[in-house]
Amino acid sequence: MEEKTTVKNSLGAIRIADEVVEIIAGLAASEVEGVAGMSGGLVGDIAHMLSRGKNLAKGVKVEVGEQEAAIELFIVVEYGVSIPDVALRVQEAVKERIESMTGLRVIETNVHVQGVQFRPPVELKEDENRLK
Repeated sequence: MEEKTTVKNSLGAIRIADEVVEIIAGLAASEVEGVAGMSGGLVGDIAHMLSRGKNLAKGVKVEVGEQEAAIELFIVVEYGVSIPDVALRVQEAVKERIESMTGLRVIETNVHVQGVQFRPPVELKEDENRLK
């Protein structure tokens, strides 16, 4: 896990691990309405299954410098939402959360929509319950 110096002051240096920035970005993106989940790609999804844990940085790649960060997010959206609107809200939420929590300046937040999650209509769920 690589660490980057973000602030040097008279008391010393503050270091934030890249993984911390990834987790902040992943949580912020997941909280946006219309985001069904994060996509780690085939390799990331297999690694997630093998780890048997919740990877809070799934679907996030960061490049962190001394005072700046660039973020790549890979998301799955819910069927029926406006993809450009959801992606814009993700960009805004991630930028705001990283800047407020870490003091890093986010210079770029790229959102890659990897899929659409379909949910069965409500009537279909009710029909399934009646059949049981």
